[in-house]
Amino acid sequence: MTFLLDQDIPEEIALLLRHWGHTVTLLRDVLPITIPDAEVFAYAQTHGLITVTCNRGDFLALANEHPAHPGLVILIRRRTRQAECAKMLNLLKRAGETGLRRNVNFA
Repeated sequence: MTFLLDQDIPEEIALLLRHWGHTVTLLRDVLPITIPDAEVFAYAQTHGLITVTCNRGDFLALANEHPAHPGLVILIRRRTRQAECAKMLNLLKRAGETGLRRNVNFA
């Protein structure tokens, strides 16, 4: 799977996804981190990337406006990075690509 990680996602999530063989694009590597969320979402749509973000409010609204989006994962902040990684890994195992594509998921 191919992911776009928003600027608020910890580096450990990128390392985890890459370790499991997924392609990860970091927002800061392709766009200014100050870019509006709508443009981040549009970039992900154009490139077929599943967006991973902690910004549930803005991105849920964008996903509702554009139901044909490639996919959205809202990462819920936990007390530790290990807990966040465990939730993300559990989501990947449970949902797989078909469960993430064109859906909104929470990890």
